[in-house]
Amino acid sequence: MSSRISSLALPLLGTLLALPACSQAEVQPQAEEGATAIECAIGPGSQFGPDCLVERASDGDAQLLVVRHPDGGLRRFELLPDGAGLAAYDGADEAVQSLDGDILEVTVAGDRYRFPARARGDDAGA
Repeated sequence: MSSRISSLALPLLGTLLALPACSQAEVQPQAEEGATAIECAIGPGSQFGPDCLVERASDGDAQLLVVRHPDGGLRRFELLPDGAGLAAYDGADEAVQSLDGDILEVTVAGDRYRFPARARGDDAGA
């Protein structure tokens, strides 16, 4: 099974940056001001909640999303340049993705994240 979502256009960055910051920034002082809350489920069997904060970053030419966990941990994802979604940026575990409507769900090593996204062609009339 491929971990790429070929029909995904990533207006994800714009969507994430347009969402209001949430009060979780107080719980996660390591997050930058303006970080955006997303739903995540950290660890096998955990439930989704708006507990993770996302920030933009770059490393050379790579455009990254840094997801901060409520326990202080983090995971970095690279925005794939061909609009195919996200890839795990560091670590040995592969990111597995699925697109359900306007939500890109990414799973890495038992952790799950829900990012706002749109499939290509959904911007008609927008």
